Amino acid sequence: MAESDQVTHRIIGCAMHVHSALGPGLLESAYEVCLEHELKKAGFKVARQLPVSVVYDGIELDAGYKIDLLVEDAVILELKAVEKLLPVHEAQLLSYLRLANKKTGLLINFHTASLKDGIIRRSL
Repeated sequence: MAESDQVTHRIIGCAMHVHSALGPGLLESAYEVCLEHELKKAGFKVARQLPVSVVYDGIELDAGYKIDLLVEDAVILELKAVEKLLPVHEAQLLSYLRLANKKTGLLINFHTASLKDGIIRRSL
């Protein structure tokens, strides 16, 4: 298994632990702080609500974008607590990957009966 696959596999395990403990129905912010805690307990380096700028016309601009969680300075986690993931959510993750110059991201929707049905992994 490639290193990035091992990391994402462990991240998903942490997310499943949070989902099992809390279940669906909470706000995204609750899952975010709990997942951050679970990831840190697992030994990961985690940054939460990390600002991401947009480079336009050679200038770095603050457009108000924030990555929910960045794990090991490599994997972007975009968290949702919505009834259904939409293409715009996946596009958001892909945009964050490009803007932050990262290769791997997970889109995780905690508003599902089974978390495995709410996870999308994308790589650039």
